[in-house]
Amino acid sequence: MAQILDPLPPEQSGKILCCYVNATSKIQVARISNIPNWYFERVVFPGQRLVFEAPVEAQLEIHTGMMASAILSDKIPCDRLALNEPNSYELESSEQPSDSINKKTIAQPINTRTEDTTKPLTIAGFVSVD
Repeated sequence: MAQILDPLPPEQSGKILCCYVNATSKIQVARISNIPNWYFERVVFPGQRLVFEAPVEAQLEIHTGMMASAILSDKIPCDRLALNEPNSYELESSEQPSDSINKKTIAQPINTRTEDTTKPLTIAGFVSVD
């Protein structure tokens, strides 16, 4: 996904496609500040995936939202967030989507057993009637 609002400076030649996921329950601000003549800052909501293009040498700063402020909670080199785009053979042959960097399965099977999820509600010795 190209950055339409904030294109990379023309002097930046090597760019990579990156992905960051906010795995926390707090709002975060993702910022790249070590690239001259380029402004990149995005709000990342809990569970949201941020896909962006950045120079190879960029560092993504993660600022985690606190009450009326934010703290710098992490600095991640963008080359560690790089996505490898799968070729058509990998897409056809894989049964489940996988993380092409770490080769771990991303999608987990869905629990379809209802006996584990539907139990009567008991409150202080009383049983609810369905």
